Amino acid sequence: MRDVTNRTYAEIKVGATESAKHTMTMNEIEGLALVAGEVDPFHVEGRTDAAGPTAPGAAAIALVSNLLLRRMPGPGTTIAETELHYAGTIAVGDELTSTVTVRRKRAKDHRITFACRCVNQRGELLVEGLAHVVAPTSRVTYSNVATPSLILRRNDGFAALIKRCQGLPPVRCAVVHPCDRDSLFGALEAARRGLIVPVLVGPEAKIRALAKAEKADLSGIEIVATEHSHAAAEMAVEMARLGQVEALMKGSLHTDELMAAIVPSTTGLRTARRISHVFVMDVPTYPRLLFVTDAAVNIFPTLDDKVDIVQNAIDLARTLGIEKPKVAVLSALEMVTSKIESTLHAAALCKMADRGQITGGEIDGPLAFDNAISVHAAKAKKIASSVAGRADILLVPDLEAGNMMAKQLQYLAGADAAGIVLGTRVPVVLTSRADTVRTRLASTAVMVLVAHAKRAPGIR
Repeated sequence: MRDVTNRTYAEIKVGATESAKHTMTMNEIEGLALVAGEVDPFHVEGRTDAAGPTAPGAAAIALVSNLLLRRMPGPGTTIAETELHYAGTIAVGDELTSTVTVRRKRAKDHRITFACRCVNQRGELLVEGLAHVVAPTSRVTYSNVATPSLILRRNDGFAALIKRCQGLPPVRCAVVHPCDRDSLFGALEAARRGLIVPVLVGPEAKIRALAKAEKADLSGIEIVATEHSHAAAEMAVEMARLGQVEALMKGSLHTDELMAAIVPSTTGLRTARRISHVFVMDVPTYPRLLFVTDAAVNIFPTLDDKVDIVQNAIDLARTLGIEKPKVAVLSALEMVTSKIESTLHAAALCKMADRGQITGGEIDGPLAFDNAISVHAAKAKKIASSVAGRADILLVPDLEAGNMMAKQLQYLAGADAAGIVLGTRVPVVLTSRADTVRTRLASTAVMVLVAHAKRAPGIR
């Protein structure tokens, strides 16, 4: 961040010059190509990571505008007209030098004409021409101005998940205590899209009052009445045990309330497998779905717990279409040391996979987060691994680390996160009040695919 101060019309002299250099990144090249409309096959087909748009017009306008609007004249400037001519191409990594020089001034309307020029690191001319601006007449200063970074979504994994559900019969799902707008409408939208047949479990009067207030149509929707949220959780679990529903979806009750009904070995939904949670994350800057586990159920998992946690995640990834998911067992460093328990767990898990105690995936660790998701970082540290830099699943050391990682990816990297509980008789969707419609539908799609993978006779 830095302070930005303008130069007024009176201060600027004919012949004054301002220059700036900038190295083009992949995100900038792709973003500028999108803005310029250079996304058809003529411009982008067959190009590699080293290539950019055929014409550098959008980049030139951006760089010249940056000089005029932030440097000279700076804040308060209005660009009235441009006469720019373009040539050449731009590639990722090119260092562009843009220059603006004052040609003439017109006092009656504070208009300044700038000669504009942009060249690459080889001195090749990319842009040349004129820009006419109306310069500010008074001082303007902005403090702590930061240039926002550009993030482009490289894939849409959630759209692919929802599409995989097309043609599948809907799953009968108990929606537990849907007593706020988001949980009720999320279930109804999933039903409208043919993903689920919702069974609303909770205080019937409260659910109907909410639907009336929000003008939601409950025609044909089954409601199983209970007194309160605790009873709703117990009833939904009992329905799953009896085979009356194939899945559970959390409504407006606390996660702890629902899990308290699920976890007991005699009355809950336990199986021989440890119960765990998986975040299925669609990170804009990552080229594939990223599974983070466990960030919601197991606080300090033991080695035995992690065997089940990673197997749950591998089975989920395979259900979602990843033939042999790559699992990175995370720690703070890449070397095994007795001083950090997670590195010992990682080494043991890798050996257990070698011996067939964990199946269906490819496991490596310990790996630090950067080495797990960045091929460049893995190469820089000379890590020879088919998992490093290409991980599908991140097995975190404990719940705190996983929860913080998932929230950072959501709120700092713009990721969307669907969530599901596994190791239970039926899949359980844990939604959050902060979830978007897209995220709720993605969580439901994951649940539908898991339910179909384990579908058994006797389910209505």
